[in-house]
Amino acid sequence: MLRELIDFLVDTDKSIFSFINQQMHAFWLNDIMSLLRNQNVWIPLYIFLLYKVYKARPGILVPFVLASVLTFAITDYISASVIKPWVGRLRPCYDAEVSKTMHLLIDCGGKYGFPSSHAANHFGLAQVWFSIILFLFNKKWYWVWPWAIIICYAQIYVGKHFPFDMVAGALLGILAGLIVSRLFMFCYKQTDGSFKIFIRK
Repeated sequence: MLRELIDFLVDTDKSIFSFINQQMHAFWLNDIMSLLRNQNVWIPLYIFLLYKVYKARPGILVPFVLASVLTFAITDYISASVIKPWVGRLRPCYDAEVSKTMHLLIDCGGKYGFPSSHAANHFGLAQVWFSIILFLFNKKWYWVWPWAIIICYAQIYVGKHFPFDMVAGALLGILAGLIVSRLFMFCYKQTDGSFKIFIRK
């Protein structure tokens, strides 16, 4: 029963991948999707985000950056160094069945792809940013979710990952983002927003 369920999920995953990577393939989209998955493309967005935080609360900028870096470090390490070698699921380009017909627009990369580090990292950042901004300013940065989804979709489109790689990465990222944002809120409340936790009274 369990084997049948796993086979069903794998087959479904491959079918969704083929639909996105092959049937949704369009020549004019190739360069766009390749750019969207490149982290360097989003640097102006990161700079603008930091500027907005600094303008609203200058003293929060460093803790905000530290929370973001911590989230990224957690998701990247767990996804790439713990789960991928443990699960050992091949990327589409290494899958004997899928690789024959897929469109691979970039370098294949490492052998294993579950979960996606891209998905984990970006959904982790999306969650920690959404939670912290909501906590500090009572504003809902809904835009972080389509941003993360677009990057994940691009990863499937270019042939880097199966859809379920992205789903697993997204769940890992959201969990890490929730944990780090709760830690941020705890430190904020304990220090009345100063984050001077090492100063003795």
